[in-house]
Amino acid sequence: MPLLVNGARVDLARPTQDMIRAHPHLEEKAKLLRSQPAQIVEPKGLLYVQQREFAVTTPKDGSVSILGSDDATTCHIVVLRHTGSGATCLTHCDGSDTEAEVSLIMSSVKSFSNATGCGRLEVHLVGGFNDDRQLSQKLTNQLLRAFDLQPEDVHLVTFCVTELNDREEQDIHFPIIYGIAVNVKTAEIFPATFPEKGPDEDLRSAHVLTGAPLTNIYDAKTEQLRIGPYFWGPFPHVDFWLEQDDAQILQNLSTSPLAEPPHFVSHIRSTLTFLKEHPFPSRSLFPDRKPRIYKKNGEGLWEQVCSDKI
Repeated sequence: MPLLVNGARVDLARPTQDMIRAHPHLEEKAKLLRSQPAQIVEPKGLLYVQQREFAVTTPKDGSVSILGSDDATTCHIVVLRHTGSGATCLTHCDGSDTEAEVSLIMSSVKSFSNATGCGRLEVHLVGGFNDDRQLSQKLTNQLLRAFDLQPEDVHLVTFCVTELNDREEQDIHFPIIYGIAVNVKTAEIFPATFPEKGPDEDLRSAHVLTGAPLTNIYDAKTEQLRIGPYFWGPFPHVDFWLEQDDAQILQNLSTSPLAEPPHFVSHIRSTLTFLKEHPFPSRSLFPDRKPRIYKKNGEGLWEQVCSDKI
């Protein structure tokens, strides 16, 4: 069944502005979300989701209470939740294969909700802005279409994307919200920033930069974060890119150079350096073809566990 707002099917043949006009409460909710200052989310109890990753868990999780992601410019952060089971998925989409990604996150939430007789699927979309190349608008439309194609009813509850997440300063457009978090226990969604984006931040970023598909990083049943095994070959022209100045990296490796957060270039340099140091991860990182596994310790922080102890 289709994508619904207030019980009525969204007419995707019409521009998104028409949908916003037809459902003013969506704009009001977006305004309310935008007005909140971004909360700094500390690592305790947090599962940070990078671009092209997703994670799903339930309120019963004893390790993870917050799912979050940030640094979204043209990207969108999607939260899908089943109100009966409380199963919650957060993903950071960049438009690489939206239809397949939406099917994947739908399956992941339903796998925790099949035994639940009551409740409904609700989706929250946040991110993007009025960028010059209209990549945000394209991704917004892709996501709406992909959810509308699902066999189950999906209720659009939060729509703070593209024109509803845009601010202008000296003729330059920026997103208002770059990151959000969802409290798995309470279902609260709020703007957020994350001082700690690990573990294995460079490894996970390298996986994305080498063209990875959307990847599930968390096993809620065992409460384990699982990274890899990931495989790639030598990154093309890595030395050339590392020799470029900040302006060149920003201009060529970003979808929206003027709107990136300040740490974008240092993050890309760190990822490129990692790719140079690990041209063949099958040898240096995953010689046993097993994932790097983390569990939360007594302080609520990720700690690597040996695979032979699992």
